[in-house]
Amino acid sequence: EVDFWIIPIIQGFVQIEELVVNYSESSDEDKSSPDTPPQESCVDDVHPSFLVALISRRSRHRAGMRYKRRGVDKNGNVANYVETEQLIHVHNHTLSYIQTRGSVPVFWSQVGYRYNPRPRLDKSENETVPCFRAHFEEQLKNYKKQVIINLVDQTGREKIIGDAYLKQVLLYNNPNLTYVSFDFHEHW
Repeated sequence: EVDFWIIPIIQGFVQIEELVVNYSESSDEDKSSPDTPPQESCVDDVHPSFLVALISRRSRHRAGMRYKRRGVDKNGNVANYVETEQLIHVHNHTLSYIQTRGSVPVFWSQVGYRYNPRPRLDKSENETVPCFRAHFEEQLKNYKKQVIINLVDQTGREKIIGDAYLKQVLLYNNPNLTYVSFDFHEHW
């Protein structure tokens, strides 16, 4: 009975742009020359038009400040979870790519207010299993297959979190999950 009074909102971002790809074979110098006659703008197979939309929305579950809200809760919700969808519409076809991100789905925290406090595990491996499982069962229900890209530092102070994450993935042992560890500190 109260739906009339509720306004649905999201915390997120939306942007929609139209892009035209110019496949002109002329060089950049020819394009900027005052002697070059202006080309007629034509949106067709030679100059296709794309409509691109980017939509991000943040979950209302376990939202919070960085360093204050981390890990997973008892229901499988991870801290600061965001779903981002990229839509491309061209020639009456729409393509979609969805990426999700969130805190590592184990029980962990960072105590203190200084920059980059040392992470710690808050619960045992066995206590984490059902919550980790709940998180990925929801992910797989919504998105079918998942590629996990673990971005935590694999050798420094975050190693404890990365190791706990990998252990949970191995225990879950689901063929629809692919785990990739990418330490961007090595590639910086």
